[in-house]
Amino acid sequence: MELRLYNTLTRKKEVFKPLKKQVGIYTCGPTVYSYQHIGNLRSYIFSDILKRVLIYDGYKVKHVMNVTDVGHLTSDADTGEDKIEKAAAKEKKSAWQIAEFYWKIFKEDFKKLNIIEPDFWCKATEHIPEQISLIKKLEKKSYTYKTSDGIYFNTAKFKNYEKFARLKKEGLKAGKRIEMGEKKNKTDFALWKFSKPGVRQQEWASPWGIGFPGWHLECSAMSMKYLGNSFDIHTGGSDLIPVHHTNEIAQSEAATGKKFVNYWVHGAFLTFKGKKISKSKGGLYTISELEKLNYNSLSYRYLVLTAHYRRQLNFTLENLKIAQNGYKRLKNLISEIKDDKKTNKEYLKQFKEVINNDLDMPSALAILWNLVRDKKAKGKLQTVKKMDEVLGLKLLKKKKEKVPREILELVKKRDAAREETNFELADKLREDIRKKGYSVEDTKKGSKVEKI
Repeated sequence: MELRLYNTLTRKKEVFKPLKKQVGIYTCGPTVYSYQHIGNLRSYIFSDILKRVLIYDGYKVKHVMNVTDVGHLTSDADTGEDKIEKAAAKEKKSAWQIAEFYWKIFKEDFKKLNIIEPDFWCKATEHIPEQISLIKKLEKKSYTYKTSDGIYFNTAKFKNYEKFARLKKEGLKAGKRIEMGEKKNKTDFALWKFSKPGVRQQEWASPWGIGFPGWHLECSAMSMKYLGNSFDIHTGGSDLIPVHHTNEIAQSEAATGKKFVNYWVHGAFLTFKGKKISKSKGGLYTISELEKLNYNSLSYRYLVLTAHYRRQLNFTLENLKIAQNGYKRLKNLISEIKDDKKTNKEYLKQFKEVINNDLDMPSALAILWNLVRDKKAKGKLQTVKKMDEVLGLKLLKKKKEKVPREILELVKKRDAAREETNFELADKLREDIRKKGYSVEDTKKGSKVEKI
């Protein structure tokens, strides 16, 4: 039952072998210039599952996540406006206020989705000295050069730069991923950008001039500060492979002369109508917006777990509705299980096998459902509790809320309609109840109603 993970570095599943007793994980965190949509949050649910599986397997985990509050430009080609500065101008707030506000919302979404917070939140603005120090190391080893707008990393001097992302340098057209400007090579990237006088709120003194760090630099500087020059696992969305993560590897290994990360684990996109959801395209929903539509945030987590993290998941409200109904049905069935204080070793064995097979959550959910429906199984409740340490669905948590009289009257009318076999009216009343923020479930003991 060894943990096997698909490693982007080798493009195959590998048995996980940590460098030390404590597993070091770095997750690429949010750029806090706007609300994080559900596509962003899918990536963090996946990294949460990975961490939970490691803990379930008995590992101690040290988890670090960055908060990009400076330096992420609107283009991967090191051009355009800083996203934080742009949002600050639009909302007529300071860059610091923008970053703090959206980071707070992001952490609230973490709580709603039952995602375990990292051991260290690392803000880019609080680690400027570490980033300057990293540039100095690269400069000393002749990996940098200066242009009129900043200090750049010379990718031609880093052997096998394109290997991680399987890039073909000659195929990168200027204007698509890159704009040459004064760059020596198409793939070169900014380590430090010079400020234009009187334009920016966020800028710092450096040996090269007043400016701010490049986006890629922060992840290398902060991950190595908290986890060491070499560590176990780096996670993020698959869209980060060709530019951000490739650049992280180049600058980190150039500076230290050591392998940066042993296991790169990437999650696939959430899609809508077959297209990737992104903020640049207007995003989709936020968790708060789904709640306003009477969808429970943990129903979204349940939906995410129905697809393997390396497969794209197509989002529709209909799919979410199906997931929410399934999640509530599961919780209702579990609430009827009596605790015999035992665990079921056979089901736990099956569960551990699939979660250790590259985090196979769809199979894990299937095993959970089989357990719940198995009338002969012993130790069901304690086994569900154990499984939920990984799933993070709060399956045993019970809501104790007084249902308003208005809702109870609608439920009563629906029960009457069902008795009269007027299922069209019963369905309409169920929808009316849902619109008011409550769900109704038919059980052997009668209608069960609860807040969504």
